Amino acid sequence: MSRSTTHSSDRHGAPRTPHMPDPLETSRAPDAQDAPDAPDAPNAQDRDHGPGSDHGPDGSGARQGQDARTAVTVFVALGANLVIALAKAVGGIFAGSPALLSEAAHSVADSLNEVFLLASLKRSRRAPDDQHPFGYGKERYFWALLAAVGIFVMGGCFSFFQGAEALSAGSSEDHSGYLVGLGVLGVALIAEGSSLVRALVQVRQHAREAGRGMATELRRGDDPTLRTVLAEDSTACLGVVFALLGMWLHMVTGQVVYEATASFLIGALLVYVAYRLARESRGRLIGEAIDPVQRQELRRFLEAQPEIDTVTTLLTMRLGNDSTLVAARVDLVPGLDSEEVEEVLVRVKTAMAEFWPHADQIFLDVTDASAKDRANARADRQALEETVAAVEREKGGA
Repeated sequence: MSRSTTHSSDRHGAPRTPHMPDPLETSRAPDAQDAPDAPDAPNAQDRDHGPGSDHGPDGSGARQGQDARTAVTVFVALGANLVIALAKAVGGIFAGSPALLSEAAHSVADSLNEVFLLASLKRSRRAPDDQHPFGYGKERYFWALLAAVGIFVMGGCFSFFQGAEALSAGSSEDHSGYLVGLGVLGVALIAEGSSLVRALVQVRQHAREAGRGMATELRRGDDPTLRTVLAEDSTACLGVVFALLGMWLHMVTGQVVYEATASFLIGALLVYVAYRLARESRGRLIGEAIDPVQRQELRRFLEAQPEIDTVTTLLTMRLGNDSTLVAARVDLVPGLDSEEVEEVLVRVKTAMAEFWPHADQIFLDVTDASAKDRANARADRQALEETVAAVEREKGGA
């Protein structure tokens, strides 16, 4: 038999069932060899928080608080970049500095990107509708991708152009122009550094809430908006350092090649950052599974249910920061009638939504597993365990 059912839950996965049996009391591992040491469910305090999993009944309050903090971080970065872009542009024209003009283009690109990111914060919170039944969570990934394109085109390409033009045309700055340019870059470094500190403080808050270290959060953070702002501020500070060194060496030696090199370095830095941001956004727009540790928790939880004989397939996909699709094909133990099957599915999915609030789209398909299905299930479980082990080793090394 093959039958699919879905769990009726609110936008963030909070179960509507007023009461349910505790799965920790009613679950057992169906086969000691197939699921060794499989826990019934992770402890609510100890489990690794997934995308959108927040403290509270449905995670919505904490997620909205995070979005509010992210919006403030973006506004701080936007204000700093607008002022800095104007100062760099005026100083670059006055000094005739290619490195300073490259940095002005960098700040303009960052300002436009922050407008994109602010739009993503609002649009991604729209409720599901007939055209988008899974919601608009992926809006964040789309706008983050546009921001990456903006960094590449407006920042990286213009910086390469400025460097090439400086090498071919030479330079005729006077010392007053150098001093103005260096002063503008000094102020820009302070402003960019302040914005970077603000972003790092929020990353640290997210890491603390998720129970992760700072380095792990920087690699695995779920908010593309915050990651983009952090990348922009980091590259902005490093770009200002490159421009300062290029202008100072040009002033000391009289060789424009140093400033042209600074422009090339700024361009290469921006292209690399744009590539990394675009790659992350691309993966999530196409459809990316959740963290392997959480996938292992979900599989072990399902395998620990007394009515489930085999989990033949488990698929997950991020639908946004606070929304995840979970689809599983399960083979139940013999002897259950149709009413018992329905009760089992409701209980299991309600428990899953309670333990993983971000899993707000849950689909369980009941099927008869063949010998080949069981062999594939064992292979998938083994591959997942190896992936989780590799992740744990990486975390230990960090």
